[in-house]
Amino acid sequence: MYSTGHTAAWDHSWTRGAWAMHMFTNLVGLVAWPAGWIALLGVSTFTPNWVVWIFMPYFLYGFYRFFNQLTYFPAAFRMRRVLREYPWQLLEKVPSGLGKHPGARDDGIWFEFRNPADRDEMIPMVFIKHQRSYWWLKRLDGPRTKPERRAQIEPLWFAGDPRYLAVVAAPAAGGKAPKRLHLLYQRSVFDSRHAPASWAASAVDVERARRAGAAYVETVPESHA
Repeated sequence: MYSTGHTAAWDHSWTRGAWAMHMFTNLVGLVAWPAGWIALLGVSTFTPNWVVWIFMPYFLYGFYRFFNQLTYFPAAFRMRRVLREYPWQLLEKVPSGLGKHPGARDDGIWFEFRNPADRDEMIPMVFIKHQRSYWWLKRLDGPRTKPERRAQIEPLWFAGDPRYLAVVAAPAAGGKAPKRLHLLYQRSVFDSRHAPASWAASAVDVERARRAGAAYVETVPESHA
């Protein structure tokens, strides 16, 4: 494990550029899906009626994708909060998997990180949201994963606390920059219906997670001598 030497990931200019590119692609998708819908609708007005049925799958899927695209923006701003709070760590050989992790509450592909409070304990972080996870799916450890694809996410850029939430990224620009930013989190930090696990977190850890955007974290009771 090694770091970029910045107090927070957001202080790294390449990181701000990667986040800006992430937001740009969000905006492009937000405009492109309805633009395609309108364009095809215009074409269908000058063609026989049966042509509309050819375009119908796009009309339906494009409508869905437009509203799905809107959900990318809250996740992007959550990413920025995490990047403003935690520094990058560049991790080698991070355990990952394609099936359900035995220690995770959710199904899905996962990474496994060391507990900052107990280096012998590993904590899984599952890709709870499947948006933009296909690229990662093809590169995590699995029986059909090609070594050259796995190498594309090594070292893994990691900013956050696996007990709560984090941003992961693949290396770019010869390892000097992150790309493919993705938000990972424990479901309990955004869903009060799920009991949080403390994982030996201190009051400082909890407060830092709150500043990074965690909505529900366990309050550590004060000890009395």
